[in-house]
Amino acid sequence: MTPLPLNEQAFEYLKKMITDNTLQPDTIYSETKLSKELGISRTPFRDAIHRLAQEGYIDIIPSKGFCLHKLSVQDVWDTFQLRSALECYCAVEISKAADTPRAGRLFDELSHILERSRQILDDPSRIDEFLKYDLLFHTMIIDFFENRELSSTFSAYLYRIKSLADLTLHHAGRIEDAFTEHFQIFQAMKEGDACQSYEQMRAHMEKTKQMSLEALENN
Repeated sequence: MTPLPLNEQAFEYLKKMITDNTLQPDTIYSETKLSKELGISRTPFRDAIHRLAQEGYIDIIPSKGFCLHKLSVQDVWDTFQLRSALECYCAVEISKAADTPRAGRLFDELSHILERSRQILDDPSRIDEFLKYDLLFHTMIIDFFENRELSSTFSAYLYRIKSLADLTLHHAGRIEDAFTEHFQIFQAMKEGDACQSYEQMRAHMEKTKQMSLEALENN
């Protein structure tokens, strides 16, 4: 297997550090120190830093380094405007293809995800596990089309989506509500009801957006 280019290695390394919570909020990190730790020269490392900044993982602090990106109200609006555009479209198109074998395979996979999610509802200590299935539910809807541009656009927002979902799922009763909303989206798509697929997905996006805004205000 051909090794990844150095800038890609640095990007994946740093992204994993962020998603594994190895890097801490409100801390400034030195490019020089981390590039030496990884054993990669500063030029490909800097390329990775700029890509991470573009994808909303970090903020670059000139002459100092970088820190984890702190979500803002504008991030919430930007994220859910994009999500609503992409995911409402996908839900409608999947409902139109409901009778096809390919959609049938998707519904089987989504059904499995929903069942695993349902098993978590009575155990608040498993919020992180529910979050994993929450993200998988939405990602599979996007990836159904095997459209590289569509999946890439969604993926670029995945860190923000995960961070906002983590905020909202800790609200009392939100896991149960999120599960119900997912199930309603699933049912509408499976029944081939394009109007309901759109409305259920739009309502889910709107509810999550409002809860995200409230969570930021309270933090």
